[in-house]
Amino acid sequence: MASIRTTTLFAFLTLSLAAVGSAHAQARPGSTPVGGIYSCTDSKGRVLTADRPIADCNDREQTELNPSGTVRRKVDPTYTAREQADRDERDRQAQLLAARQLEDRRRERALLMRYPNAAAHDHERAEALVQIDVVIQAAKTRLNELADDRRKIDDELEFYKSDPSKAPDALRRRAEDNDRSVAVQNRFIGEQQDEKKRVNARFDEEQSRLKPLWAANSAAAVQK
Repeated sequence: MASIRTTTLFAFLTLSLAAVGSAHAQARPGSTPVGGIYSCTDSKGRVLTADRPIADCNDREQTELNPSGTVRRKVDPTYTAREQADRDERDRQAQLLAARQLEDRRRERALLMRYPNAAAHDHERAEALVQIDVVIQAAKTRLNELADDRRKIDDELEFYKSDPSKAPDALRRRAEDNDRSVAVQNRFIGEQQDEKKRVNARFDEEQSRLKPLWAANSAAAVQK
């Protein structure tokens, strides 16, 4: 019985030591998994294979295969600091472009909800322009009033035509105030005319974005 127990204990210790040694071998840093096969296509179009990472493919992705031919993992390229910076910048620009495209689609959906057809868009453009025209007309009415007042001032100044310096200060101030008011109204009218141009430009830009969306909606409605 003692001999059997000794033999059994010896076998157990042998198996345990073998398992520990195997674990250490697998956990050793930098070791290549047994049986790994690396494959890649280099810059010249050649398909290369090796039992370790391929130096000629450091600038591109490599595939590590199991002995059975199945993919074990993908090995990323090795980049220099400059290459990594360029890669990061390209990724950033791509993210910005994706964000802009997402925002464009959001704006298009909002526009389409607000203007489901060309008639709705034309109607709102017309209303916006009418509001500006009302303001311009009010300024022009004020200009007519100032013109009438100026004629009265000029009639009074006619008495001092031979010597304008003798004109009363109050009359001269009325004339100066009239000139300033006319300049203000003309400047205001010019600003409103510029606003009309901006409104038309905005609606034109919206219309160019909406036309293909209206067309797509019409086509979808026909298919239904």
